[in-house]
Formats: sequence, structure tokens, C-alpha cells
Amino acid sequence: MHTISEYRDEFIAYLDSMKITKEPRNLYEPITYILGLGGKRLRPVLVLMTAEIFNTDFRKALDAAVAVEVFHNFSLVHDDIMDDAPVRRGKTTVHEKWDINTGILSGDAMLIMAYQLFENYEPNVFRDLAKLFSKTALEVCEGQQYDVDFETRDDVMLPEYLKMIEYKTAVLVAAALKMGAIVAGAPDEAQQQMYNFGLNLGIAFQLQDDYLDVFGNPKTFGKQVGGDIIENKKTYLYLKALNSGSEVIAKELEHLYSIHPKEAEAKINAVRSIFEKTKADQATKTAIADYTAKAFEVLDDMDINPENKELLRQFGENLMNRTV
Repeated sequence: MHTISEYRDEFIAYLDSMKITKEPRNLYEPITYILGLGGKRLRPVLVLMTAEIFNTDFRKALDAAVAVEVFHNFSLVHDDIMDDAPVRRGKTTVHEKWDINTGILSGDAMLIMAYQLFENYEPNVFRDLAKLFSKTALEVCEGQQYDVDFETRDDVMLPEYLKMIEYKTAVLVAAALKMGAIVAGAPDEAQQQMYNFGLNLGIAFQLQDDYLDVFGNPKTFGKQVGGDIIENKKTYLYLKALNSGSEVIAKELEHLYSIHPKEAEAKINAVRSIFEKTKADQATKTAIADYTAKAFEVLDDMDINPENKELLRQFGENLMNRTV
């Protein structure tokens, strides 16, 4: 087995070798730009790692890994347009650097390119990858729509929120793991176990993202800290604070989430203070630990090499303790 950094390096080198320089430039330059902004490369690393866990040369999974990363970045381009986000990974977002129409069209092209990469596999592998990918892509869209709907709803419940982040974020992490298993020809049961491991890990990942959006370091987080508060997004933190605080605090929080001040810093600080006062911050950290533990329970039941289990466990622990 290779280290996580080795998988990442191999993936980045392969991605760099696929840079598009053809015309029209205004379609392809934004794609090169967003893919070159870096990021954790979490999902492609999982594809490569899983392929090798099932005794297959991880290089055979590089095309599937690129497909996952291209799709993920496609969703970020469109999410940033919907959120009117100015910054992604510490850099100007695509629609700000070019324009909204370019962002939409380049994103569409990325989705098509992701599917094309599966054509490099044998028919049966192509079929299984494409089937999983189509299911996952549709669920990501459903999750995004739930996210948009929740912004104007005042009755969002915690189970609904968890379903939203499962679809919007966790299913792609789960699919990345299962894709590596598909490329390796792993048994169906093992493929499903990998998927379940990734699903729980993905929920923990998104909850951690929610937490860092409010309490992260602006220098390392890569996005605008407090962005969810500015957009009045009803995250796990918000719902926990709303349900665990006094009536006075709940009304104050609801008021803060009904306004759009030109200067957002005071609002961000006020909401952050409520999250701390109601211990919603601690509840969120507990939920992150709980979903990570669920992922590890699935991992314990897998019939794979103990060393490989430890690598996946280490990956999960690093994910839970991340700061970016």
C-alpha cells in the first residue's frame, strides 16, 4: 500500500497530464482553473486507495478518480454561482473571475467529461461505474435542492438536515470508495461495505465543514468563514442551537437568520456567540465523532488486510481532526 500523500501526488501528476488547451478557451480555461486550485483531493485518493486495498494496481483507477474529482468540482462551480460565493479555496470563484454564463457552461462540460472518462474501462466495469455515478449525481442534485429549500423554511428538522448532507456530500464520498472497489473487481458485499463506510465518513466530513465554516481559521479554511451564516443556511449548528437554547435565544437566532446586513461581521459574531452559549458547537463536534465511529464499525466488519483497515482508519481520523 502507498501513503495518502503518494496517492495524492500520483493523482495530481495524472490530472496535470490531462490539461485541456483546445478552443474555445473561455469554455476550457475555467475548467483548468478550478481543477488547479488544489483542495484536499479527498475523493480521488479514496478511489485509488480502495482499488489497491483489493489488490489491484491503483493506476487502473486513475480515470475513475479523475471523473470523481471533475464531477466534484463541477458541483462546486455551480454551487458557488447559486451561493454568490466570491472565494473558493482562497481564490476567486469561476463565475467571479469570468461570468455566470461561463460558469454554467464550463460546469456542464465538466459533467460530460466526467462520464467520458468511464469509457476507458471494459464494458462491465463501465456499466457499473456509470450506473453508480448516475445515481450519485442525481442524489447530489437532490441534496442541493434540499439545501436551497431549507433557506426559506422555518421548520427544518435535524433528520431532514442529515438527509440533505447525506445526498449533497456523503454519497459522493461513498461512491468514490465503491468505484475503487468496482475497478478492482471486489465482491458485491465488499463494495457495499466500502460504500457504507464512506457514507458515514462523508456525513462526518460535512458536519466538520459546517463547524469550520463558523469556527475555522480564515487563513487555512480556504472559504469565507461565516458564509453559511451570511446565507442563512440552517446547518446542524443552527438547528442544535435553536432546539437547545431558551425561547429568548431562539427568537434572537431566528431574527438574525431573517436579515441580510450589508456588513455581515456583526451578524456572524452574534450567531457564533449563540452557538457557543447553547453548546451547539460541542454538540456538532460530538456528532462528528459519532458518525466517524459508525464508519469505523463498518470498517471493523470488513474482510480485508488489517494494515489496510488501519490506513482507512487513519484517513478517517485525519478527516475528523482537519482544520481546512
